[in-house]
Formats: sequence, C-alpha cells, structure tokens
Amino acid sequence: MTRISPGKILLTLTSLVTAYGSYFFDWNETHIYNPDWPPHAKFHNAQTMSMGTAVGMAGLYVLWGRRGPWTRERLQVSTAAASVYWITQLSATLFPGTALFDRPGAASALGPQTVVASVSLALNVLAYGLESRRLARESDWLSYSYS
Repeated sequence: MTRISPGKILLTLTSLVTAYGSYFFDWNETHIYNPDWPPHAKFHNAQTMSMGTAVGMAGLYVLWGRRGPWTRERLQVSTAAASVYWITQLSATLFPGTALFDRPGAASALGPQTVVASVSLALNVLAYGLESRRLARESDWLSYSYS
C-alpha cells in the first residue's frame, strides 16, 4: 500500500509544478508567442517545456505509479526527477549571453525563475529529509519487531 506522507505530498507538488509550470509561465507573448523570437529559440523553449513535463511525470510515476515497497532508492529517483529541471534552469544563467529577461529593467534582477527554482529545490530537500527520516524509523521499527 502506498502511504501518504508530508514528504511525498511535497514531492508531488514540486513534480506537478515541474511538469506544468513552464506552460503557465511560457505559453504567452513573452515566450512561445513572442514575435521577436526566431523559430529556433521557440523550438528550444518548447523543448524545455516538454522536458519539464517528462521529468515531472517521471517523478510522479516513481512516487505513486510503481508497485512495490517505498524505498530509499525510489525516494532518491523521485527527488532527482523533481529537481533536475530546476537545477538546469539555475545553471542556464551561467552560460554566455543568457539572461533572465530580454529587456533590461523588465523585472527584478532575481526574476521569477530563480525564485520558483529555489523554492522548488528547497521543498525537495525538505521532502527528502522528511522521507529519509520516516524510512529510517520504519526500518528501525521493522528490525525491532522481528528481533
């Protein structure tokens, strides 16, 4: 039986944001419908949106769709799937010629991308910690009850 827990709820939320958040932020005139963007830039935007959906859904599958016991390995894979999109988004700012905004002064220097990515990653770290502790307690309880 799949047990609902605070850590799994947090990973579910960040996986859903990973899977669908970019459509909320990018399916508009600033990104995919931006007339100033060349088709190849739109291609990469669409590719990124699809990648977010793929890794978010993979994380949800590992969390809820697989049969078998909830293990530390499944926790690690689901946390990685819920985190990889946000790690790559933050690392994109390190590449030459990239910017959080196309126009100087269009928004704050931090940008919503940095905030959403940082919050998502922080929630994933919290979820991993909560689930790791829960798994350790259950493991201790099982070893105690069978000794």
